Amino acid sequence: MNIKKGKYFYIIITIAIIFVLNYFVIPSLFGDKIEEVTYDQFLTDIANKKIKEVQIETDTIIYTLKDHSIPKNEKPLLFNSVDTANIYKTGIIYDPDLVSKLYESGAKFAKVQEEEISPLLSLIFSYGVPILIMFIFWKFLSKQIAKGGFGGNAMSFGKSNAKVYVKAQTGKTFSDVAGQDEAKEALTEIVDFLHNPKKYAAIGATLPKGALLVGPPGTGKTLLAQAVAGEANVPFFSISGSEFVEMFVGMGAAKVRDLFKQANEKAPCIVFIDEIDTIGKKRDSGQISGGNDEREQTLNQLLTEMDGFDAKKGVVILAATNRPDSLDKALLRPGRFDRRIPVELPDVRGREAILQVHAKKVNISDGVDFRAIANATSGASGAELANIINEAALHAVRCGRIEVEQADLEESVEVILAGYQRKGMVVSQKEKEIIAYHEVGHALVAALQKNSAPVHKITIIPRTSGALGYTMQVEETEKVLMSKQEAFNKIVTFTAGRAAEQLMFGSVTSGAANDIEQATKIARAMITRYGMSSQFGMVAFETLNNPYLSDDTSLMCSNETAAMIDKEVIDTVAKAYSKAESILKENMQKLNSIAQYLISKETISGEEFMSLLNM
Repeated sequence: MNIKKGKYFYIIITIAIIFVLNYFVIPSLFGDKIEEVTYDQFLTDIANKKIKEVQIETDTIIYTLKDHSIPKNEKPLLFNSVDTANIYKTGIIYDPDLVSKLYESGAKFAKVQEEEISPLLSLIFSYGVPILIMFIFWKFLSKQIAKGGFGGNAMSFGKSNAKVYVKAQTGKTFSDVAGQDEAKEALTEIVDFLHNPKKYAAIGATLPKGALLVGPPGTGKTLLAQAVAGEANVPFFSISGSEFVEMFVGMGAAKVRDLFKQANEKAPCIVFIDEIDTIGKKRDSGQISGGNDEREQTLNQLLTEMDGFDAKKGVVILAATNRPDSLDKALLRPGRFDRRIPVELPDVRGREAILQVHAKKVNISDGVDFRAIANATSGASGAELANIINEAALHAVRCGRIEVEQADLEESVEVILAGYQRKGMVVSQKEKEIIAYHEVGHALVAALQKNSAPVHKITIIPRTSGALGYTMQVEETEKVLMSKQEAFNKIVTFTAGRAAEQLMFGSVTSGAANDIEQATKIARAMITRYGMSSQFGMVAFETLNNPYLSDDTSLMCSNETAAMIDKEVIDTVAKAYSKAESILKENMQKLNSIAQYLISKETISGEEFMSLLNM
């Protein structure tokens, strides 16, 4: 619906409501509620001397029976009477003997001369008053919606609703951002330009109009943008891409114009658009016209505004997204978002630094080893690490301590990875033994293989994530590459739990479902993405759809090739299962002794496991 159509629509609705009020609602509220009878019934009541009072008007006769009387305020009777059970009316018929009949019946009667209302007053009361009521209601509704009083902002036409912060309000600087040294270095030049624009103008250099922060969720893209504003000590406009999307065509474009108008007035400043992929998606040339006009108009207006404003004024556009593959190419060309700044998941040093930054807000014991927690949280984002610190503080409070200790942090890591302990869950002794042998099978095979991460912890306490137990492995050093042998060893470790169940109990359970999924995923990646197949060699059959949001892939091959890939995946997993089974058969005594110890203790550390293994 466009703006003009919207106005006409509301006008038509208003007129319709006025007619409804004038012809249905108002008459029902204030109209005649008196029972209407025929004239012969009126004559019968006169003959039977039932009538007490009669009020004769221009074209109507109103009368009451002897057990009810007409109020003294004659004309307002129709409006004020509550009980109308014995009040009746009938039409006027020429009857010269009516007066004598009424006199003989003993009824009181009088003729009321109605005051004539002028046509102008009649028009005012019929149409003017309802219009005035609707106008007042419309103004009230408009103000409430504009304020967000009814949970929306549909009436704030053309307003960007951007939140404006200054340094004192955000309070963020680069010292609050840890684990993103490369991103901070790339943004430092923008801060320097906002501080010293003349230095760049002297050589003829212009500031990049826009910088795109790209990375997984929770890595600190918004925090980096706030830190840039805090370092530069300039106003900071913050708005989400979804706030540009409106129900009316053209409203998103109007908001873009308003945002850039405000930015130019407050220059130098920083404009931050979060989740820009909401309005910046690729435009499909084959799309049916009208399918997504609002989003495309908003994007076109954004492109126009970025071309139109003068970068020398010091207006910097920062945007964040975790879907860079979906952005329109026109948005990424030089002169718009000139720089693409990766904000990736932190490495082990970055995770340690992030933990230390967030630990400043809580009471931490002196003996806490943040490096150990950083090693145990490979692949965690900054937001997840902040959550780990908070969970550790909550755990310390539950335990009655005033400081966070190492045990609290380790427990919070497990909470984030596997959920809370389900101590009240009832597990039979038989199932407890199966779970114990399953987990020890994982740990034993992992420890007896080369190029496998050391075992950190084994537990058979159920967790809220659905895990009945788990074996935690922690790499001693950060690894960015994975060899073919390491990938295969991981599959062997995943299959070891099912192999232990088969060897000890002669049957298999559903407890290996997640292990099977992980083993299959690694085996397929080895063949279709990593080029670790002797049959296919260095050929990629799968591509990641979005490396920042999920591991979903798209398969690009013929049906015959897909069948061959499936067969090799099955063979790879079967080969790994066979290796795990042979390792366990050679160490059955260790498997039994460690499993029985785990059943009695429920949780054992990596050190305890290795001491039992080396006995």
